[in-house]
Amino acid sequence: MYVQRRRKRIEIWTPAKLNLFLEVLSRRDDGFHEIETLMLPVGLFDTLQFSLRSDDLLKLRVNWAAGYELQAKVLQDGDTCPAFGDVPEGPQNLVHQAILRLRSKVHDEGGQTLPGLDVQLEKRIPSASGLGGGSSDAAAALVGANEIWDLGWSRRRLAQVAAELGSDVPFFLDGSAAVCRGRGERTEPFSVGRKLFFVIVRPPHGLSTPSVYRETVVPTSPNRLADFMAAFRTLSIEQWSLLLFNRLQQAAASIAPWLEALQQQFDRLGVLGHQLSGSGSCYFGICRHARHARQAACLLSSWGIGHVFCVATVVGAPGATLRTCQN
Repeated sequence: MYVQRRRKRIEIWTPAKLNLFLEVLSRRDDGFHEIETLMLPVGLFDTLQFSLRSDDLLKLRVNWAAGYELQAKVLQDGDTCPAFGDVPEGPQNLVHQAILRLRSKVHDEGGQTLPGLDVQLEKRIPSASGLGGGSSDAAAALVGANEIWDLGWSRRRLAQVAAELGSDVPFFLDGSAAVCRGRGERTEPFSVGRKLFFVIVRPPHGLSTPSVYRETVVPTSPNRLADFMAAFRTLSIEQWSLLLFNRLQQAAASIAPWLEALQQQFDRLGVLGHQLSGSGSCYFGICRHARHARQAACLLSSWGIGHVFCVATVVGAPGATLRTCQN
């Protein structure tokens, strides 16, 4: 997450994520699932801008970045929502919820009344795609509101609010790869050690996270994240890429028949390994280097199977929260 502070405005670039490993351990009484996952932030960013208002209102405006409408015309006759997912502007948006929850907690703790905010969200991360776009935006909303209101809250305090908003939200506060447990809200930084390159396809259809989890069969003998982490640290990228794992992929394929065809197309692509990210619908492949990723992206684009992204990991020190520059 990158933060730029100007005199009267905060701008934040907040990344997408990919899951290299995801295992479902059990169903919880609260309706969620216990999971273990290894997630990486990657260089596909939403942008949020924050400025103070003279009243106490919260105004959120959302738009897709330049070029998305044009791509939507190719994929789905100009309707951006099916091509990239629906992003509400009102109270249903996690950005809206995050800011209101933070303001409420500040008021409850000290009675402080905070001014309203104008927030502009420019989307590049597709929704309903397994890339964590909504969660990333919510984390950025907490960081941005904390900065623009000059609250001085620590990352630990923000993480407590983040966990109330969604399972993946705390991950995006850290700024590094992480092992995530519980619902996904318990994070432990993980050192990747090198830049990794990926090609991602977002098909013209999204997938519902609750629907995918409902179809997921909890294994009696779960795969061990520790084994994958050991392979990641000791084996070559060509070797550990073959060990990618996502328990949700089989369930996703049962409700999205086109996923099998997408897997077969990635088999033809020559990537090192490939799988679904999170609950989907985005599908990614690991590439040898940046040129390999660009070549794979060009080939996928020529097949016309969805919106294609060529990305690399966002590399930072484990536990780094954000980078700030002022001007």
